[in-house]
Amino acid sequence: MAKIGRNDLCFCGSGKKFKKCCLGTRTVAPARPAIPSVRVEVEKIQESAGAKKAAVLALGVFVLFSTTSGDAWLLEVTDMDAIQVAQGGEKIAVQIEENPETIEINWTHKFDVKNKKFILTSYKDKSEEIREDYPVHTILSTVKKIRSRIPPELISTIHLDTEEESQQQAG
Repeated sequence: MAKIGRNDLCFCGSGKKFKKCCLGTRTVAPARPAIPSVRVEVEKIQESAGAKKAAVLALGVFVLFSTTSGDAWLLEVTDMDAIQVAQGGEKIAVQIEENPETIEINWTHKFDVKNKKFILTSYKDKSEEIREDYPVHTILSTVKKIRSRIPPELISTIHLDTEEESQQQAG
């Protein structure tokens, strides 16, 4: 167990010194680090989109971004999957099933970045949209950074195709 000094910031996260916060009131045990949640990060990026604030963040194999026009997307970099989570500043309900072992998301699009354009291809009807106003440089550099940290032999094991996804993508 790490020793906490009287003048260190309190482990409870209050921002106060330990001596002015929890000293003598609780058993001293470091707080467990929070497990990142895709659902929580989606809510944060939806808030940014609602405020029409541009933001890009990475979480594991995911990239989340919002634009000044109020759009927001969740991207998965191993298979280049995407789902829109806000449009015009309004939140879009997204079903995310997550537990400590798995995360399930019903992806709606594939994405790509070519010639400074963000390209989306719908799984439903194979239609293609080009978004030239999205922060493609930042998205691309974030995707590359994430992919560089994942060994190639591991990338193929991260995403498991279900039978339904295989049929959806094939037809």
